[in-house]
Amino acid sequence: MPAINWHDSFNLLSRLTPRRVWNAGKVLSSYYISKISGKPVQWGYPISISFEPTTSCNLRCPECPSGLRAFTRPTGMLQKDFFSDTIDQLSRDLLYLVFYFQGEPYLNPGFLDMVKYASGKGIYTATSTNAHYLTEENARKTVESGLDRLIISIDGTTQDVYQQYRVGGKLNKVLEGARNIVKWKKELKSKTPFVFFQFLVVKPNEHQIEDIKRLAKEIGVDEVRFKTAQVYDYENDPNKLIPTIEKYSRYRKNKQGEMEIRNALQNHCWRLWHATVISWDGLVVPCCFDKDAQHTLGDLKGKSFKEVWHNDKYKRFREQVLMGRKNIDICANCSEGTRVWGD
Repeated sequence: MPAINWHDSFNLLSRLTPRRVWNAGKVLSSYYISKISGKPVQWGYPISISFEPTTSCNLRCPECPSGLRAFTRPTGMLQKDFFSDTIDQLSRDLLYLVFYFQGEPYLNPGFLDMVKYASGKGIYTATSTNAHYLTEENARKTVESGLDRLIISIDGTTQDVYQQYRVGGKLNKVLEGARNIVKWKKELKSKTPFVFFQFLVVKPNEHQIEDIKRLAKEIGVDEVRFKTAQVYDYENDPNKLIPTIEKYSRYRKNKQGEMEIRNALQNHCWRLWHATVISWDGLVVPCCFDKDAQHTLGDLKGKSFKEVWHNDKYKRFREQVLMGRKNIDICANCSEGTRVWGD
């Protein structure tokens, strides 16, 4: 595990209010009651949500529906009025807000205004970016927006390796963007956003694990975190992405020499009780693994979030998870239990 960044941890904890603590207690207790009893009980409202700024992306990563332009749902941009209306419903209970689901957040022209709005409500905010749009101007606006955490996806330390997964990407743009953020944090004397490089470990880049640590130190980002890659057709691995270092893989060979998921799935999932995902157009889906919104649990167009959170569809989905999680397609390739944040 990486060393704890105390400032980032205290920053998150500082967002707790008596109401948010009470809500988290209700959510946690209902989760454990459900886990023990095998029957879905849901008290309270989400501690964390992910809001999708857009489905659009400038890259074409081979295991990403956004990169492959493979969505069956429409592409579009999150609108500020819809976002603020939804946040107004949830802000008193909500602790953590991730501006990411699919797509590149900085393509939405209103993205940083929405960050600023949520920050003004005392919510801890985070986003994930490929960093191609972190110009001097955007870097300064990012720091000024109050964003608390910035995840920069960087999956190689040389252009030839980086572009094997980040198809269409330019490593020099990523590094320039990272330097811009570090520069403006210093210029504005800001401790936020907490910046880390996220390195998706795949076979083409696994030899650069030590290199990315050195590069991060040179640029001045706060941390490097390593992530295991989701491979849809892991049995055949057509893009040859599964790393040879088992620590960084979600998969392993069984006794028959066939690839299988490394970790057994348990019939419970904390995400279903404490978090949710909202698409740019208001669809509520169970988690970030439902990338094409195939398991829509509600639609916020014309309904309040609180109606959706406690509706029959959500209850049935939680019940399915408790009965047999491996039978749900989006759960079958889940990374829970195979995350590798650092060494």
